[in-house]
Amino acid sequence: MSAGPAAAPAPAAPVAASGRAAAPRPRFGPHRRHLWFWVFTGPFVLGLAVFVYVPLVWSVTLSFFDARNTVTPSRFVGWANYAAVLGDPAFTSSLLTFSLFTLVVVPATFALSLALALLVSRVRRLRAFFRSVFFLPTACSYVVASLIWKMSVFNGVRFGLANTVLRAFGADPVAWLSDPHPPWYWLVIGTVRLWLQAGFYMILFLAGLQRIPRALYEAAAVDGARPGWQTFRYITFPQLRATSVAVVLLLVINAFQAFDEFYNLLSSARGYPPYARPPLVYLYYTALGQGQDLGVGSAGAVVLALLIAVATVAQARWFGLGRKEA
Repeated sequence: MSAGPAAAPAPAAPVAASGRAAAPRPRFGPHRRHLWFWVFTGPFVLGLAVFVYVPLVWSVTLSFFDARNTVTPSRFVGWANYAAVLGDPAFTSSLLTFSLFTLVVVPATFALSLALALLVSRVRRLRAFFRSVFFLPTACSYVVASLIWKMSVFNGVRFGLANTVLRAFGADPVAWLSDPHPPWYWLVIGTVRLWLQAGFYMILFLAGLQRIPRALYEAAAVDGARPGWQTFRYITFPQLRATSVAVVLLLVINAFQAFDEFYNLLSSARGYPPYARPPLVYLYYTALGQGQDLGVGSAGAVVLALLIAVATVAQARWFGLGRKEA
């Protein structure tokens, strides 16, 4: 019996260089790094563009136009809005006041956060407990903390916590917030700000301390360096330079953007007092108050942003940000 025609051979599978058939690559495997990059960062980039960069560009544009009761530019006025806001004594005095406030509150918060981090890093027991205790105020709202400070701690009556302590030492009660002479309200504002911020920056310093190699301390001990001030000055603090730059940068920005604690501590039913007026409160009244002058308000916001940028660049150069280690 004769055999039939032989069947056509099936096409051969692709053969890899090793001789085995190459497996098809998955469509959404880890090799598609660009796809996964945009999947995870795309929503954030989109939100950043829509809610930050577009309003920023629109505010700069609006600062060169006459825009009253509208966010649509109506008439080009050039630098007139900048001349108006810089010629307003209320705005310039608030900028000067907050420059001095920044010079005081930034070093105080920096020193307190670094001291807390050094103390917590040396604790051998209950370290997690102390970290949590100092960090917890960060989770508190500025509004809530300000109301507690205003109505309980520094409320100005005889039975407030601060006046009770003063009475125990035989001192007279103090009107902490209602009397600007002497300006005790700065003590109230400074303490609530320290209480709210110190824990967060302590965590940043703790992370920086954990990155310092122990070999540096061991070598210093072999060379005769005494633990304490000498090791802190020549090893710990220089090794914390990158963390210090980041902390000072964030503190400067937060100081010029202060609003909540000032508004909730000092405002009343009669309005906000003229003293200790933050720039943002001025802009709030200018752009959103009765005048609704969004052009002048945008010009003031640009001036404030430029001031923060100058302070940021100056402190970064002073700390040597980006400078290579010798």
